[in-house]
Amino acid sequence: MKYLYLGFMFFMLHSAHAQIEWMTMNEALEAQKKEPKKIFADVYTDWCGPCKLMDKNTFSNPDLVNYVNTHFYPVKFNAEGTETVDYQGFEYTNPNYRPERKGKRNAQHFFANALKVSGYPTVVFFDEESDVIAPVVGYRTAEQLEIYLKMIASDDYKDLTTEKAWQEYQADFEGTF
Repeated sequence: MKYLYLGFMFFMLHSAHAQIEWMTMNEALEAQKKEPKKIFADVYTDWCGPCKLMDKNTFSNPDLVNYVNTHFYPVKFNAEGTETVDYQGFEYTNPNYRPERKGKRNAQHFFANALKVSGYPTVVFFDEESDVIAPVVGYRTAEQLEIYLKMIASDDYKDLTTEKAWQEYQADFEGTF
């Protein structure tokens, strides 16, 4: 009976650990056709240390996990990978990818290039019509990323048209993560 109880407790603790329900970009674009929702894309590379830290620290925060899974289609996109992305009538590939360089710096995927990703990690937000809203470059903690998540999800970003408006928004923002 004691082992049954321990097994049950292990199962409960393990299942309670929520995770972001990552999709491919193509899966998110298809899902948008059925149910419009914004996209949150984590653009990373295999060799990027800060990308791995975001996976470990930021994307494991239960409040962030719940918020992203609820308000966005979360996408994990390897900016130097080989995935084909069908985006807005164009097929993006990585024809310069070199398999012998896997896990090391490689050619940038044309989709990452089209998104103007210049550093890793970068999170890119898309609206319900899959148009790019904004990229956020660099490592962010859950608490630092929260303002962007909530600003985009609530459409507040549409009213932030000046630097002053953004500064006021930041000053008034009260995070909960």
